Amino acid sequence: MRLLLFSDLHLDTSFRWAGPELARARRLALRGTLERIRDLAEAEDVDAVLCGGDLYEHDRFAADTGAFLRSVFGQLHPRPVFLAPGNHDWYGPRSLYRQVDWPDNVHVFSEARPAPIELAAGLTLWGAAHRAPANTDGFLDGFRVDRGGVNLALFHGSEQSELPYQGAGKAPHAPFRAAQIREAGLDHALLGHFHQPKDAETHTYPGNPDPLEFGETGERGAVVVTVRSDGAVERVRHRVARTEVHDVTVALGGVVHTGQVRDRVREAVADLGGMVRVTLAGEVAPEIDVRPEGLEAVAGHLDALVVRLGDVRAGYDLDALAEESTVRGQFVRSVRAAADLDEDERRRILITGLRAFDGRAEELEVR
Repeated sequence: MRLLLFSDLHLDTSFRWAGPELARARRLALRGTLERIRDLAEAEDVDAVLCGGDLYEHDRFAADTGAFLRSVFGQLHPRPVFLAPGNHDWYGPRSLYRQVDWPDNVHVFSEARPAPIELAAGLTLWGAAHRAPANTDGFLDGFRVDRGGVNLALFHGSEQSELPYQGAGKAPHAPFRAAQIREAGLDHALLGHFHQPKDAETHTYPGNPDPLEFGETGERGAVVVTVRSDGAVERVRHRVARTEVHDVTVALGGVVHTGQVRDRVREAVADLGGMVRVTLAGEVAPEIDVRPEGLEAVAGHLDALVVRLGDVRAGYDLDALAEESTVRGQFVRSVRAAADLDEDERRRILITGLRAFDGRAEELEVR
């Protein structure tokens, strides 16, 4: 059997980092991505489409999101679609899942314990739903399948060994250990929640199919999962988003005037498309203004350019300043002589103070 798995589309997300016009364009792009997932299901002639949760944003879904989802999934009829609500699209009294008159090929899992659906003779899909936005217990805690054949799970959850891999800030919603999959009698778990794609021996995270923020890496998209008669799976990833997202670091070492900062940003993004985040880094002379405001204008060919300060440091000649018979010179000498400061604190105090002497303390974040 061939299944198409996706998760974490996050329709109607706010895109807080973007301005109103770009945020609206990004939300429309997410809808286009779901339409391409539908087209991929038809082109690959899969037996069913599965969503591992966070299909939309419960707190902010648009007035026509339900109609849009009904239309897209209805166009797959009679091919079945299985939806396992996550923590952002949790199944509750006011859930969009309850409001839509779904076509009969769409099944929404609604229980906080895995419930079975027979996909074919000897092949069972066990799906579960988040019933609240937080504090959902592990779906596999105390669970075991009650039948033979091949058993798959579909849910939105946090594999515990993956939390450090995923990075800080990802809460352990519906936590589980990879070993619990086999302990429960399951052959494989098809999952949502982690936006970083991951193909493990016993489980699959497709990752969010369309970038939601800068810094996302990995071959994200929708996954065609071929399930063999012995429960083994083969996975092929397909890109379904048209969005390009790039992260670029622009080194400022050697610039001698403010205009060169603009030139280096322009050169760094000249051959890129879509959305680009530029991080400025390096040591610059204290008289150079490297504030990111206004630099976005150098790349009109992009959908968006976001410029931020990284490790940018003002390069003062401290030895020369310490020789001055001035208040500034005395400040440098005093800070350098302070025995109760470590080197990082000493540097921060020196740079902050010297900028204040120059009347330019607001231009660079002290790092």
